[in-house]
Amino acid sequence: MSKARMAPVLWRDARIDSGFWNGRLRVNREVTIPLQYEKNREGGVLDAYQWDWWDAERGTPPWRIIMGDLGKWIEAASYAQATDPDAKLQGQIDDAVKAMVKGQKEDGYLYPNPLPREWRWANLQELHEHYEVGHDIEAAVARLRGAGAGDLMEAVSRAADQLVEKFGWDAGQCRGYDGHPEVELALVKLYRASGERRYLELAKFFVDARGTEPNYFVQEAARLEGSDIYSPGWHRTRGGYWYYQAHAPVREQAEAAGHAVRALYLYSGMADVAVETGDAELMRTCRRMWRSVTRRRMYVTGGVGSDAHGESFTFDHDLPNETAYAETCANIALVFFAHRMLQIEGDSEYADVMERALYNGVLSGVGLDGRRFSYANLLTAYPVPTDGGGDGRNNVALTRQDWFSCACCPPNIARLLASLGGYAYSTGARSLYVHLYLGGEVTCDVAGRAVVVRQTTAYPWRERVSFEVCPAEAGRFALALRVPGWCRGARIKVNGKAVDAKRIARKGYARIDRVWRSGDRVELVLPMPIERIEADARVRMNCGKVALQRGPVVYCLEQADNGRELADLTIRRTARLTAEHRPRLLGGVTVIRGKAQRRRRSGAGDALYRPQRGKLETVDFTAVPYCAWANRKAGEMIVWIRSD
Repeated sequence: MSKARMAPVLWRDARIDSGFWNGRLRVNREVTIPLQYEKNREGGVLDAYQWDWWDAERGTPPWRIIMGDLGKWIEAASYAQATDPDAKLQGQIDDAVKAMVKGQKEDGYLYPNPLPREWRWANLQELHEHYEVGHDIEAAVARLRGAGAGDLMEAVSRAADQLVEKFGWDAGQCRGYDGHPEVELALVKLYRASGERRYLELAKFFVDARGTEPNYFVQEAARLEGSDIYSPGWHRTRGGYWYYQAHAPVREQAEAAGHAVRALYLYSGMADVAVETGDAELMRTCRRMWRSVTRRRMYVTGGVGSDAHGESFTFDHDLPNETAYAETCANIALVFFAHRMLQIEGDSEYADVMERALYNGVLSGVGLDGRRFSYANLLTAYPVPTDGGGDGRNNVALTRQDWFSCACCPPNIARLLASLGGYAYSTGARSLYVHLYLGGEVTCDVAGRAVVVRQTTAYPWRERVSFEVCPAEAGRFALALRVPGWCRGARIKVNGKAVDAKRIARKGYARIDRVWRSGDRVELVLPMPIERIEADARVRMNCGKVALQRGPVVYCLEQADNGRELADLTIRRTARLTAEHRPRLLGGVTVIRGKAQRRRRSGAGDALYRPQRGKLETVDFTAVPYCAWANRKAGEMIVWIRSD
């Protein structure tokens, strides 16, 4: 039995129908999800499960890196269909599920471009067979809970049973684990949906086996050397198997390491296993990894993974801006980890990070049109000439792309946005917790009674959030409202009467514990002054600089508003900054305006270096939300701005 302090409200019971997120979710539902179906269909993803490894009549199979794409799409579409039914989308979901189930082998093997029998499970380090099953499991659970359909559940249960038989500690079983963690958290989802404990035990095995001696990947590499399915990579020459989080048993790992997406999927699975099994030692490891990621290795945008070489973590306080990777999938995985830790610990610290990532590092991964996507999310961008030795990588980041050869991020962001309501609320012992502020309505059971809460707000542009609480019958319970870590001086009124928010605060939540009657109203005000954020002095690249933040939103400067040479701008500490809402800009955003100083350009000539002249000019600047950058003409962008 789970030992979490709270449980999330199911996404289908938390409708978002107004405000900031409503527009983004509508685009996700009406544009992004249908677009991704067509990309999967055109790219052969729907047919990939039905391939034999090689079929001369069909030609070369799709690239195996597509694994997981169809499962993620089915999951995203199932969320959207449950909240906003659409006949065409339902037909596409049904077709996709049929294509996947049709390709399952008799023994339960489920994998696109399936390997010859003798190669199955032979290269766990690289081929990601478990990862694929994991995403299919998540899709099946979403389909079951959204539509009540069990067809895909039957298929993934067979696939999971094959894993149960093949992997484990018993004699004759394989003690391996996948190079890309994901199946761990998926197996716990399957356990919760089915009640079959063998899936939880398998998830625990995969967590416990990783990195133990003798190291499975070392043994596997020795067996595969020179074979057709083995390609030695750079990560084997860089100090062991940290890239896969397999350099040591997970309980002995001291810090977040390796490929950031894999790490955070693993930590999410570890948290699930820890809370379901009561494993206190594993839970301590999760807290240690949380501190490593969020206190020493996370960007101000909630992005993670600072090195493009390996899409990985590097070392403490190493957070370069121009070469930041902060893959969209990694930022999404941080939301997954934060959400799990939040349910377990009941502490708003986790919700604060979840919110930071959602409004900034995650949402920057998709354009306002829902058709273009970012893989990496830089914090400084500028044009690089490709004819003078540059590789043009920065230019790619200046505008989003229509698609990727490795398109893991688009369906990942689609499934997160489509299920966002499930991240906003949780229920605990006689309590309803509100983690995120967004316009809509939640229906849930609290203290044995049905409760509907209507939330009205223009957050994050406005400070005010209003609630109407409607229990089916009058009764006592607590409405716990998160007071964000960035907020000082929150104000609360219940039916027009002021309540001392500090006095009722517990772990970052203001708990309004009272007898509620239908129609009771709560007003929450979260003051949003413009903040100049500075980094720890050990973040060497940001010394002497500030980032602008208002509420949960981090801002940036773009060339479209401020011209070129953005790095030459300086904001003085005494400069007055103002917020202004512009309903026609970038879909409607609040901008920050102020004055900055820059060197005068006249008379500089073409000298590369010259004596300091000290001549400055004052210029107006406009900062826009980081999540909305790269939606206009390509140009420079900076998050961290010099400050005197």
